[in-house]
Amino acid sequence: MIQVRRARPEDAAAIGAIHRIAWQDSYPGILPDTYLAGLDERRIAAGYLRAMLARRGGEAVFVACAPGGEPVGFCSAGRARREGIAEGEIETLYLLPDWREQGIGRRLMRASAAHLSAIGCASAMLWVLSANASGWFYRRLGGKPVGREGIRVGGEMVEQTALLWKPISLLLDATAATREGDARGKG
Repeated sequence: MIQVRRARPEDAAAIGAIHRIAWQDSYPGILPDTYLAGLDERRIAAGYLRAMLARRGGEAVFVACAPGGEPVGFCSAGRARREGIAEGEIETLYLLPDWREQGIGRRLMRASAAHLSAIGCASAMLWVLSANASGWFYRRLGGKPVGREGIRVGGEMVEQTALLWKPISLLLDATAATREGDARGKG
């Protein structure tokens, strides 16, 4: 059974690897190939380690661990990085490709939403690259598109979409566990 828990510093290397693998799997044709090939998981891991230790803005990182204890996905959330859309922000959600479509993403979203609610956020949002095929997942959880903007990634301009859950209870309800103990649906 998959366990979702708060990330610990020793999870940083696995988180960096998951981030790199998820980007290289999800963004071909969206982000430049040279940029994706050059992703440095050690550098990525160091950034997440700093975030875990600093906990700025109420930031928290959660990992989903396989039965043997190895992380197979993670998410991060904290107070919104900018004002005007929502009080809280889900900053990341990444899963290893072989672990998708098993309800793990939904459980990680639940951990993020519960954390944001616990630190007093009445609403939540996230940014997703508009061309990302996984955008359907957030809309299926009730995320409402509320804006689009360009962002430079790997030297290329790409469009991202802001999705909002206001009030945050919409996201908590959408990710609630069923009687069987698993999150509703897949994702």
